[in-house]
Amino acid sequence: MTLRPSMRPWAARLTVAALSLGFAGLPASAQAQDLKHYDSAKPDFWQHPPPDWFLGDETATQKGLAPKAGPATGMSADEINAALKNIKLPHRFHIALYASGVNSARQMAWGDKGTLFVGAFGVGNVYAIVDQGGKKEVKTVLTGMKMPTGIAFRDGALYVADIDRILKYENAEASLDKMPAPKVVYDDMPHYLAHGWKYLSFDKHGWLYVAFGPPFNIGLPPSGTSQIRRIDPNTGLAEVVAIGVRNSVGGDVDPRSGDYWFSENARDWMSDDLPSDKLNRIGRIGEHFGYPYCHQGNLPDPKFAMGHKCSEFTPPVLNLGAHVAPLGMKFYTGKQFPAEYKNNIFIAEHGSWNRHQYQGANITRVVVDPKGKHVKSSVFASGWIKGKEDFTGRPADVIMAADGSMLVADDWAGAIYRISYGK
Repeated sequence: MTLRPSMRPWAARLTVAALSLGFAGLPASAQAQDLKHYDSAKPDFWQHPPPDWFLGDETATQKGLAPKAGPATGMSADEINAALKNIKLPHRFHIALYASGVNSARQMAWGDKGTLFVGAFGVGNVYAIVDQGGKKEVKTVLTGMKMPTGIAFRDGALYVADIDRILKYENAEASLDKMPAPKVVYDDMPHYLAHGWKYLSFDKHGWLYVAFGPPFNIGLPPSGTSQIRRIDPNTGLAEVVAIGVRNSVGGDVDPRSGDYWFSENARDWMSDDLPSDKLNRIGRIGEHFGYPYCHQGNLPDPKFAMGHKCSEFTPPVLNLGAHVAPLGMKFYTGKQFPAEYKNNIFIAEHGSWNRHQYQGANITRVVVDPKGKHVKSSVFASGWIKGKEDFTGRPADVIMAADGSMLVADDWAGAIYRISYGK
């Protein structure tokens, strides 16, 4: 199926204020009869979406759980360095602060001249980090955007996904003090904020992979959502390459095969331990990955299975665990790490909120062949969870540096870390 920019099926709009209200806490002592329920099948849900849209079908055992707000302006360099002393890595790997003051840091992208561009989650900014004689300078190069989490760089241009459009900034690295006026390269996108934040990945042909999440926890997704598209930014044409995807904010093209792999956040409000978040691979155009009918490859949804069997859908390559919140991911293509790390997948797990004891907040390493077989996973970096329900950091993205080290974006601390290997 090919989509043209003139097709606009979207009817819902959520504001930043609504999202902020939705993240307010709920009283843990509330009774079952006070549970929130929304019928997303009714037109009123789209015309007047609730501020606490993320509740979905709330359950009594999960009542009172809500996303925890991080430090408003991130953490200081001293606080970050103190927290990094608790990070556990394999032997001979090291982690250090690369840059602080990167408020709400999300996806990263390298410019051709070594500038590190960084998108942001809730503050409307895009940053550029430049090396000034060994000292990292953080410049805020774009402001006032909706939610520019997804960015990419190609042929001198910076691409920014800002909820309902993808923008192109020509000659970006030479324009850090005053970015040029952008060109809209694609805007057949929903306007709502809920699950509307994006992640961008170029393939070798110059097409962008972008996921489109449905604006709720669980429900029958409206047309044009719960899918992954491949977009040609030169023409504005797009092709749907996968459906049945809930909330994907991370993906990468396999350097061995050219296939697109992506992380996926499963539904909330089922239990502390179900369902599992996933790592998926698109092996053919049009695969259905199960949402909302089936979760983790083998768990029919108690309400929305509606007679479907899990065998109808593409199973995950790997179940990552419940509520670990996998976000940015990359294949390791550098030469600094030992040879056995070549083409491994590294996934930034943001960590739980819909769980009574947090898990995730790790960097997970996945060893797998190009067909998704012979998969093994292990925790590569850990130590950002404090106590049962708190963080000292939340990994949001990873990217490989020119020297073969790996950078990690942390939107909780407002920081970029560098993980290196050596004596």
